[in-house]
Amino acid sequence: RMGISVKDVQETADLIRTLDPKPGRQYGNSYDIRYLVPDVIVERINGEYVIQVCEGNLPRLVINQFYQNMLKQPGLFGHEAKKFMEDRFASALWIIRSIEHRRLTLYKVASCIVEVQREFLDKGVKYLKPLNLKQVADMIGVHESTISRATAGKYIQTPQGVFELKYFFGSAVSAAEGIEKYASRSVKKLIKEMIEAEDARNPLSDQKIAEVLEQSGIKISRRTVAKYRTELGIMSTSARKRY
Repeated sequence: RMGISVKDVQETADLIRTLDPKPGRQYGNSYDIRYLVPDVIVERINGEYVIQVCEGNLPRLVINQFYQNMLKQPGLFGHEAKKFMEDRFASALWIIRSIEHRRLTLYKVASCIVEVQREFLDKGVKYLKPLNLKQVADMIGVHESTISRATAGKYIQTPQGVFELKYFFGSAVSAAEGIEKYASRSVKKLIKEMIEAEDARNPLSDQKIAEVLEQSGIKISRRTVAKYRTELGIMSTSARKRY
């Protein structure tokens, strides 16, 4: 309709991509930036990974000693007042124990991740192994719903970056031999790297990517490649072609 070549269209599109779609952001306050504070920190110290569950600046909950001493004094309260105080103490202890149990569960989950994902911690996302809630629940000895609640909205800081804990719970892709499995995230990383290294004038098709992956021992269909590519926000073969 414009009477120009595809190459001109691509060059114009490249220019548009350099523009800021939200120019008002440059007038925003830099103090509005919110930084993630990890709930768990994993550090490599002397060749071993050390796990620390962070509690931030939150104070530790304790029972008020003043009221504890009051309860120990005989005859200071009537029956109803004493029962009320004892009920409140029981509730307070339950809250404290629940928080400690959640913290311990978080530590155990992090320990499982470190045990299973050591290669990921050493080398990066391409070495991520498949792991799901049920596997972690079985390793820890709790129900998977407990793992789900304890890790919801929690973040872990690793040598490879900061990730939401649910990042490590994903689907798996079978190997060609049907023995070993690969995490879908690691397969996505491989697909992304292949596309980034392709010849833009002759981009790889989804079928070709599937064939290359199978040669590497990863059995994956063309349709799954297309699904992963879409999830990565990567355009189709025809849309990636440069003229």
